[in-house]
Amino acid sequence: MKLLCLLLSSFVILSSAFAADRPNILWLTSEDHGPHMGCYGDTYADTPVVDALAAKGMLFKHAWSCGPVCAAARTTIIAGMYSPSTGGQHMRSMVPMPKGTKMYPQFLREAGYYCTNCSKEDYNLAKPEGVWDVSAGNAHWKNRAEGQPFFAIFNETCSHESQIRKRPHVAIHDPAKVRVPAYHPDIPEVRQDWAQYYDQVTLADASAGRRLKEIEDAGLAEDTIVFYYADHGSGMPRSKRWPCNSGLQVPMVVYFPPKWKHLAPKEYAPGVKSDRLVSFVDLAPTLLSIIGVQPPEWMQGHAFAGKYQSEPQPFIYGFRGRMDERYDCVRSVTDGRFVYLRNYMPHLSQGQHVAYQFETPTTAAWRKLYDEGKLTPEQSIFWKEPKDPEELYDLQSDPDEVHNLATSPEHADTLAKMRAAQEGLAMKIRDVGLLPEGEMHQRSEGTTPYDMAHDDKLYPLARILKAAGEASSMKSDAMTDLKAGFADKDNAIRYWSTMGILMRGKEGLAAAHDEMTKAAGDSSTYVQVVANWALAKYGSDADRAAALPKLVNLANWSQHDVFTTMSALNAIGDLGDKAKPIAEEIKKLPAKGESPDGRFAGYTARLLADLNRTKAASGDGEKAPGKKKRKGKK
Repeated sequence: MKLLCLLLSSFVILSSAFAADRPNILWLTSEDHGPHMGCYGDTYADTPVVDALAAKGMLFKHAWSCGPVCAAARTTIIAGMYSPSTGGQHMRSMVPMPKGTKMYPQFLREAGYYCTNCSKEDYNLAKPEGVWDVSAGNAHWKNRAEGQPFFAIFNETCSHESQIRKRPHVAIHDPAKVRVPAYHPDIPEVRQDWAQYYDQVTLADASAGRRLKEIEDAGLAEDTIVFYYADHGSGMPRSKRWPCNSGLQVPMVVYFPPKWKHLAPKEYAPGVKSDRLVSFVDLAPTLLSIIGVQPPEWMQGHAFAGKYQSEPQPFIYGFRGRMDERYDCVRSVTDGRFVYLRNYMPHLSQGQHVAYQFETPTTAAWRKLYDEGKLTPEQSIFWKEPKDPEELYDLQSDPDEVHNLATSPEHADTLAKMRAAQEGLAMKIRDVGLLPEGEMHQRSEGTTPYDMAHDDKLYPLARILKAAGEASSMKSDAMTDLKAGFADKDNAIRYWSTMGILMRGKEGLAAAHDEMTKAAGDSSTYVQVVANWALAKYGSDADRAAALPKLVNLANWSQHDVFTTMSALNAIGDLGDKAKPIAEEIKKLPAKGESPDGRFAGYTARLLADLNRTKAASGDGEKAPGKKKRKGKK
């Protein structure tokens, strides 16, 4: 017993000594804002605290959050892995961590750090035990043991999307002086929301100042490395939820005191604006590198500071999965100048009716102008159906990303390079987001989506990626492979074949009518949903009469899992007037049932409310917002 106590005491002493020779690390984070700060050259901004931090430290000109919404972005950070690799790309998906992995604070705690999070977690991954010392509204580095180094996060919520629309409001910035981006109409609602957004960023900057003063007053400034970053782009529509540069670019400013400058990025110097491409998947390995722990191989990012920092990378990546009640599948890449988006579901507009997004005055006013045909082509892109399968933007000449260069012969080589980068990452990380959400859960039963995806028998990714690419390419020469895919044994191949026909509208259905009719009774409910969707939307009266009752059944939460239900309700919502015969049946569908997480449970209710609201409003099956087509004015 005495020997055991002696060994334990020695371990504690060695651990404390090991930790004492390490810096404190402070993360000041804020919600829903892009690089709209003075240090990034924005003259309308009022952000003196972060500007001063950048002047004595360094900022990254090209920092991406990977996901354009808080939970998906934080999921990437906490695991040091891309969310489409873990299955955490969908909002509130709550999938388990991959086997043999840890959340990054666990590594820090093992190294002797006191780790606090004040206060938001919001991960799409189920949190294991022992992640934080304290994660709560009162979490603070002050409560650590004497001499113990700390890692502390203080997250500011005053800049969240919800605060853009909060009224009444005390103005700081003049709406008349705001810069309205090319994708937004120049109307009072837009100016007010943008000005109020800047007001909230100013308040977030002031909050960072208070946290820095605490460090200074405690005499810890020279021992504390500071990071300031936001969790994704602005909370304005076409930024939040959309994985282009405006939705993913964030401010990221770092300060390394002179004592710890040897741990800083190689290009670090006061006032430097680094061209290094960094993203949220890099943060966990960077933290480990700073404290002298070699990042494990399963972490997919690259350390940009510390002992194990790597060379700059040629690309950074983004993604979009399900945002609340609306599905989509988008992947994006940038090299710092060009931004590439791959739309695997081009039949869905960017502006699908996400109920929470429509609470912002800009969204509703913008949509109304689109319905009235009063927008320019640039302002109409957000609502456009279908989207382009591929998008390519040059940030130097087109910072608002409104002029798609994907079909430009001059940019063919750039397009091919970016496409190869996107597909290469998908294969490398085993992107599980190419499965319907429910199919992902079914295939990973008894294990995790990540581990399932690394078994090629369970997840033949190369074949599925090819099928998804052909389906969404909208190319006519893909039809032969799409039709062949209906006979495949793998549900995902059949799903993408069915999706490919749906995306091609009436012509697609005419070319594969027999296959789609058979697919309407497929063993996979996700294949069934898509096939019946296409038959109801583009088929004959007889096709529609047969498909609509099937969609009602698939939308019944008491008969199917929540993923099938949500998929079917989204399909019904797209039918507009053609869903009129089932309007009464829709009213009887249950809005409650089993779901992966309590926060997830409301999505079905939102979809049902939206369907019932839009039909009741017109009395004749009016289409839901986000589903009408209008031509933009020239």
